[in-house]
Amino acid sequence: MELKWLLCVTLLALGILAVQAHDMDEDNDADDVVDIEDDLDDGIEEVEESKSETSSPPPAPKVAYRAPVPTGEVYFAESFDKGTLDGWILSRAKKDDTDDEIAKYDGKWEVQEMKETKLPGDKGLVMVTRAKHHAISSKLHKPFVFDTKPLIIQYEVNFQNGIECGGAYVKLLSKIPELNLDQFHDKTPYTIMFGPDKCGEDYKLHFIFRHKNPKTGKYEEKHAKRPDADLKSYFTDKKTHLYTLVLNPDNSFEILVDQTVVNSGNLLNDMSPPVNPPREIEDPNDQKPEDWDERPKIPDPDAVKPDDWDEDAPAKIADENAVKPEGWLDDEPEYVADPDAEKPEDWDEDMDGEWEAPQIANPKCEAAPGCGTWQRPMIDNPNYKGKWKPPMIDNVNYQGIWKPRKIPNPDFFEDLEPFKMTPVSAVGLELWSMTSDIFFDNFIICSDRAVADDWASDGWGLKKAADGAAEPGVVGQMMAAAEERPWLWVVYILTVALPVFLVILFCCSGKKQPSAAEYKKTDAPQPDVVDDEKEEEKDKGEKEEEEEEEDANEEKLEKQKNDADLGSASQEEEEDEEEEDRKHASEEEETVNRSPRNRKPRKD
Repeated sequence: MELKWLLCVTLLALGILAVQAHDMDEDNDADDVVDIEDDLDDGIEEVEESKSETSSPPPAPKVAYRAPVPTGEVYFAESFDKGTLDGWILSRAKKDDTDDEIAKYDGKWEVQEMKETKLPGDKGLVMVTRAKHHAISSKLHKPFVFDTKPLIIQYEVNFQNGIECGGAYVKLLSKIPELNLDQFHDKTPYTIMFGPDKCGEDYKLHFIFRHKNPKTGKYEEKHAKRPDADLKSYFTDKKTHLYTLVLNPDNSFEILVDQTVVNSGNLLNDMSPPVNPPREIEDPNDQKPEDWDERPKIPDPDAVKPDDWDEDAPAKIADENAVKPEGWLDDEPEYVADPDAEKPEDWDEDMDGEWEAPQIANPKCEAAPGCGTWQRPMIDNPNYKGKWKPPMIDNVNYQGIWKPRKIPNPDFFEDLEPFKMTPVSAVGLELWSMTSDIFFDNFIICSDRAVADDWASDGWGLKKAADGAAEPGVVGQMMAAAEERPWLWVVYILTVALPVFLVILFCCSGKKQPSAAEYKKTDAPQPDVVDDEKEEEKDKGEKEEEEEEEDANEEKLEKQKNDADLGSASQEEEEDEEEEDRKHASEEEETVNRSPRNRKPRKD
């Protein structure tokens, strides 16, 4: 046991020494800089040749960046790696119904690298300013028509400074004759809106499409159900995330973040409000009859209040059995003025009134059961019944909850192909944000999933690989944390090294049975050996007695069995002998009867 405690103390001492040594190294860093530089010049060749096991690990491999190139047919693709906004149009419009000071779309857009990029040369579109309206758009290479091909929208977003309140969604602008990208604003008709949005603690991932009512020709926004996944980390981790919308001709859709499905459904079943209105609606002109009774229970009209029901009886009464405790100080108040309090020097009685010392608990009451006028405690009144009410009974006239009757919906229609939306001819970002430097990159609109995946691999995939290569492993992170906070070495020793050593110690230091060679060479046995021998002899004797008793019982049973067998065998032999004697006697008698001497003489 002493060895175990000694080991624990030793490990703790090593941890403390490690911390002190680390602190001493930091104190001597300034004095050793010159010597280290001289030693490096002299020994650099030895380091290159020897490369001992204690040398620092090699730097993480760098990921080379290449601008992604579409591997198939696309309707739009933009990586911004040219470093310009060629092909993009900044809006010069003004928002309606807004003060002139903030109505303009004067937010700045620039093509930049990310602040902490791991891929030099990888540029993107950055919304530079905050608290301003931003709008920018670009024409598609060719319009997308919703017919037999799926629609895939994909792009990257990085909230470099986090996000307080604002959006990073994209709009696919409808193909209409009056479309003017120079005047792109919030009221510009769009077909699909898709992307992240956040304000306060409400984290959203929009998918909205505008559906045209075939009866009225009006457009109505249809919102996809909220995803079940937790979206918070995509807004707060300051990493680049890939957002993908896949819309299929069979009306199914999928929403992916970082190539993982976070939401899916069908345009006919999972949009709000539904694409198709109900066949029947409640009659707006129907009114509930005046005599309609919706009460399932009513007071019993035949019930009568009992004569002994006292509605005036109080709920609580004084306990008549209570007795004032001995030592109660009737003449002492519970609180008294603080005798040590003093009037502040700046107290003005004309302004502040007459000064009074603050109240404190009466010190005389501390040792007494109570002070002041004693009153009996209150208890529940056993005769209290409260206000009488008649019991409730089933209402025989109950008709249920009234609802207006149903009538055919005059606005009903059935569109079984909501996928066939208004064609789109441009893509745009129309945003407001209270956070600056939102980074957009690698937009693509296509119909082939493989093309979108290849584009993601060449763009977002490289960013992910570069981030992973730059991040240290778990051990590296622990070492870096310990460099900043040396006390963590003690934590590491206590949580890792100490349990390992204790397990080894306890497993390898069990009690050993004394061997005969360890006894003294004298005939006198050790006390513990004598006890063990006595116990062993006692157990051995008891065991032998039990075995002898068992053997005796077995012999007795065997003997009884043999006797029984012998008895039955002798009885059978006697019976056989008697049977054989009878047989011989009958044969002899028959022989005698047949002999001539025993025959009677014949009379002539």
